[in-house]
Amino acid sequence: MGIPFAAAVTRPGPAHRLWRQLLRLEMPRQVLAPWRWRDSVAITLVCVLVALLSSWPWLVEPSLRPGIPAPFTARAPKAATVVDSDALDQRRTQLGPRTHVQVVNPRISQELEQRLDRQLQAITRLAGSRQEQVAPLNLSPQERDWLSQLPPAELDTWQAELRQVQRRMLQQGVVGSVARQQLENAAQLQLDNLGEPGRSLGSRVVATSLQGRTNLRIDAGLSQRLIEELLTQQGIPTINVRQGELITRQGEPISPQAYAVLDYFGLVNRRPLIGAWLLHFSEAMAACGVMVLLIRRRRASLEPRQALLALGMLLVVQGFKLWLGGAASPLALLVPPTLLLTQGLGTTAGLAWLSMASLLWPLPMAAFNDERILVAAGVAVVAAVLAGRQRNRAQLLQLALLLPVGALAAEWLLLQLAAASGEGNGQLPISADLPGEALLLGGLLLGVLLVSPMVESFFDLLTRTRLLELADLERPLLRRLSCEAPGTFEHTLMICGLAEEGGRAIQADVDLIRTGALYHDVGKLHAPQWFIENQESGENPHETLDDPQLSAGILQAHVDEGLKLARRYRLPKPLADFIPEHQGTLKMGYFLHEARRRNPQVPESAFRYRGPNPRSRETAVLMLADGCEAALRSLPPDTSEQQARTMVRRIVDARWQDGQLASSGLSLAELELLVRAFVRVWRRMRHRRIPYPIPARKGYSA
Repeated sequence: MGIPFAAAVTRPGPAHRLWRQLLRLEMPRQVLAPWRWRDSVAITLVCVLVALLSSWPWLVEPSLRPGIPAPFTARAPKAATVVDSDALDQRRTQLGPRTHVQVVNPRISQELEQRLDRQLQAITRLAGSRQEQVAPLNLSPQERDWLSQLPPAELDTWQAELRQVQRRMLQQGVVGSVARQQLENAAQLQLDNLGEPGRSLGSRVVATSLQGRTNLRIDAGLSQRLIEELLTQQGIPTINVRQGELITRQGEPISPQAYAVLDYFGLVNRRPLIGAWLLHFSEAMAACGVMVLLIRRRRASLEPRQALLALGMLLVVQGFKLWLGGAASPLALLVPPTLLLTQGLGTTAGLAWLSMASLLWPLPMAAFNDERILVAAGVAVVAAVLAGRQRNRAQLLQLALLLPVGALAAEWLLLQLAAASGEGNGQLPISADLPGEALLLGGLLLGVLLVSPMVESFFDLLTRTRLLELADLERPLLRRLSCEAPGTFEHTLMICGLAEEGGRAIQADVDLIRTGALYHDVGKLHAPQWFIENQESGENPHETLDDPQLSAGILQAHVDEGLKLARRYRLPKPLADFIPEHQGTLKMGYFLHEARRRNPQVPESAFRYRGPNPRSRETAVLMLADGCEAALRSLPPDTSEQQARTMVRRIVDARWQDGQLASSGLSLAELELLVRAFVRVWRRMRHRRIPYPIPARKGYSA
């Protein structure tokens, strides 16, 4: 029969067993899905970007800065007077809005002069026309008569005078908030040599062209010069330092004044810290690599775009950490991505991402930040563990509402404990808006739930909720299968029962197995009558065809057509993999026998499925369930459990010996568990029933 599953190898000694457990050689590894070199290059580039962002502070920022714990204790080497740069900046900020120096902008002045010219051209056309027409501004009858009777030479002189008046006003500068009446009064003062109504009309024309507009702009250089003059007059704020005076104590936050003194004495290194940068860059690169390896070890079928999703989210979070600085919220940056990755790639992927994102957090950006990161990491761990068990979006919604409440309670309790212990002189260590932070977290989690369907589709993620939605028997493809190939549909349901029980026995992904089993034979829709379970009349078209090689091609076609339907109905790749892998490279034994009966030289390869062989435990379970289902159904009623187990073990052993399970990751012990699980299902299906006597009714003959 081959290798017995219960005792496949000689029992090793304790030391050997421990060594094998450490190396995890007791369980075969699944074959990793191959990645193209372009995908590997893209993943490496994203890892480099993550490492650059993570190590950026050591490349461009000074070695010290206000707010971080002092790495050493420093005392003043000599007495000195140091400019208090923080106080100076504050004073400049206060002086800024009151010391803006404005100058005339020639371009805007030219535009205002052109505006006046357009108004004067309209007035010229009005003066040359005897007909009533719309004027550029409200004119009285006397003003209309005056314009119409004014000789052209005098009209030109009047307009030139208005242009000169506006030019003088623009040279002095016009503010847009000046009242119209003030502009008219200023224009009238310069038009004293004109009589009425030329003076009043001219002042109105000039005021109309300037009202609400300004030709001034702020000159940054002159403004800064004025600020410096005012600061000189008020005195520059300074810090008087005595020799030997304590500047900073190791471990205590550096104040702005202490930083100014340290910088004065040259204790702040502003050169790039190449050694520290290389160390942190290498650390970040290693963290990215470890994260990808951990996720890929757990999910051998991991696609490059899914790895890019995890790395891309890490890149975005690192960018936000540097951009927001002390305002960065660990809860908002760690919990939502963990929840999203857990849904799509599993709990292991979510926890691996969380570990790397927490370890790569930049230098402390605020007091009590380490404790906040611990709280955020704890909440994210809870999210990763619970999200991996949720089976519908309603449960995920409840989780998204409960997590912010738990986070708020944890941070409040931590702050109270810190205050009670006297940390920070009895004051709360941080002044964070805890309710606002909880609301932000809740909003982000709800946003994750809203965008998760789009992320699932784009990155081909197979979440638990999506699996259950695809397993709905009312889905269009499954409805087609039940209506057009009812025999295949019933065969599918039978296999579902076997495969589910087998997956449960070896702790595989039962939901994935169930959904994959429902779709594994959809390719038979292209010609259902060629498969025996759909032949109701008893006629077999293969007998009429009488060509074993063509019949074998038809069997292979149900795999090819199934993959086409999977693409047409947008099935995720993990589900589409069940279609070819449940057949692997198995022999089509009946047609091979018929072909060799006619021609003994026929190659066996022409009568094998094209594969690939099962590359996951789930597809391997389905292959074995598919092979055992027909054999179990054909057993006579008086078959004992031991006989059924022997038959199933023989089928499983044949698949093992044929090399079909080499890449699946199934161990020999798991194969024995599958044998027992299949027989349990068979026993439930074949249980005996008590015959019930049915009495004859009146009106019916026996």
